[in-house]
Amino acid sequence: MITLTRRYRFSASHRLHSAELSEAENMRVFGKCNNPFGHGHDYVLEVTIAGRIDEETGLLTPVEWLDQLVRREVLSVFSHRNINLDVAQFASLIPTTENIALVIAHLLQENWHLLNSAPVGGARLCRVHLQETDRNGFEVLVGPDENQSSMDLQESVAIHV
Repeated sequence: MITLTRRYRFSASHRLHSAELSEAENMRVFGKCNNPFGHGHDYVLEVTIAGRIDEETGLLTPVEWLDQLVRREVLSVFSHRNINLDVAQFASLIPTTENIALVIAHLLQENWHLLNSAPVGGARLCRVHLQETDRNGFEVLVGPDENQSSMDLQESVAIHV
């Protein structure tokens, strides 16, 4: 088995705010990230896939196919958007980077069949890492069963100091 990691960049804004909390509680929990006007990040997304190398081509999968999937399912949804207002999944979900990483992993997994229908297929989504700042990165580890549901996604937090 071999893995391939591709890195993508996108900019987006969001506001961390819960309708379930008072203004004071929101400020206590989210601090400056609760700014009513929101704030932005230049995110770095890493997508890792795993599988066997195709004997005929020597490739795990053509990277352009993976790039097309990420552009269509993730970057077109998040890049240069106000996540609270422009991304349907966050109509009632707080757009923490943890939740953004989980949504991205779900979007990729949900549409993975588009990549695996390619002639060089069989690779599976293995990991989604979303770097928010120099110090904060979050990742979702996807188990070995490519047919597992999004509820089976395992999240982990990597905070870089």
